Amino acid sequence: MTAAVDRILALDTATEACSAALYVQGDITSRCLVDPRGHARNLLPMIEVLLSEAGLKLQQLDAIAFGRGPGSFTGLRIAAGITQGLAFAAGLPVIPVSTLATLAQGADNDAVLAAIDARMHEVYWAAFSRDRDGVMQPVVEEAVCPPDRVTCPGRGEWQARGSGWKAYGDALNNHCTGRIVQYEPEALPHAADMIPLALQLYRQGRSVSAGQAVPVYLRDQVVQTAKLESK
Repeated sequence: MTAAVDRILALDTATEACSAALYVQGDITSRCLVDPRGHARNLLPMIEVLLSEAGLKLQQLDAIAFGRGPGSFTGLRIAAGITQGLAFAAGLPVIPVSTLATLAQGADNDAVLAAIDARMHEVYWAAFSRDRDGVMQPVVEEAVCPPDRVTCPGRGEWQARGSGWKAYGDALNNHCTGRIVQYEPEALPHAADMIPLALQLYRQGRSVSAGQAVPVYLRDQVVQTAKLESK
């Protein structure tokens, strides 16, 4: 049975952008601010404004979605921590959403190579194709690797999106010559683009409890650090 959903709050702080979006019965309102060091300061006021403008209380939502990564280690922890706190307080389920899928969802093209600068001369990347419902689905699963190891799957044309293309455009193009028809290297994930992904996941029964709202870092050494810190 498909789960009904009318109200979802979406949060993302995985990159330089801090954004929040509120879905209410088909309508989406959002706030976004590019302030890499201000995520912890900016996110809660954004949420308060969105709920106030909609005349809603947190407890009236159906779920909270958050950008679970990959992305900035600190940024992911901020979104996950705030999501956990709000979800625990209001007794709401949580919908973890891929940051790369959110980045791809905002594209004009139906086939997207999403890449985020992972530092250390690596990128977080994945390939996506839009399904019949307009929601991006992975064609190549997300990974972290040097940019010259990224490949264009299949034989079609792709839209390139994300900071990985800004930082390592030449290297990323090594295996994609003639296959990229549109570049958006300045594109950042936005919580409003997370909404279609979150709705689909929720209807598929893929929400989790507040305690399971944890980031996905991809890098093994970062995961090990996070595990040690949690002990």
